[in-house]
Amino acid sequence: MVRRSNLDLTLSSVGSSSLPNFAIKPLQTALLDWYHQQGRDLPWRNIRDPYAIWVSEIMLQQTQVKTVIPYYERWLQAFPTVSDLAQAELDRVLKVWQGLGYYARARNLHKAAQEIARNYNGIFPSNVAQVLALPGIGRTTAGGILSAAFNQPLPILDGNVKRVLARLIALEVPPAKALNLLWQLSETLLEPEHPRDFNQA
Repeated sequence: MVRRSNLDLTLSSVGSSSLPNFAIKPLQTALLDWYHQQGRDLPWRNIRDPYAIWVSEIMLQQTQVKTVIPYYERWLQAFPTVSDLAQAELDRVLKVWQGLGYYARARNLHKAAQEIARNYNGIFPSNVAQVLALPGIGRTTAGGILSAAFNQPLPILDGNVKRVLARLIALEVPPAKALNLLWQLSETLLEPEHPRDFNQA
């Protein structure tokens, strides 16, 4: 547990009087240590392929990990590259996706793959603005992809992170009403030298 004493680095830079002062570096170290010891061995965690990481990020939206794994593996067998996905017929894409639900995710993957093939020669972009412009990709998904694939220091704010941060600062309103604050907090806490592992943790 991180002690809230002998403070050097604080969260005061976030700019809210509602935030407690506590040491950032010990929290970062503790979280990374926990991840290296306890982090789950998942098929998308030991790779740097932005396409495969992107697929996992989209599939994990509103779907449990244990459900995603077989679909993720089957998807990459069917469409191993961005170009393969871009060239596939939409009916086949939806057939491979069948059973995961929220089919807009599959349609957006297909549309985005076609844009990547058309605009970036089939190479997943590493520029955050270009990634955010792709269909179906928001700030958290972009941060997850670019930190995992390229180790870029970009924060994330998915449902789990919102809950953790809200508890960390004893947030007195629902997280949905404090998104700007939580984004600032996520960015402040991000370990800049190891953003890939930190966001995974």
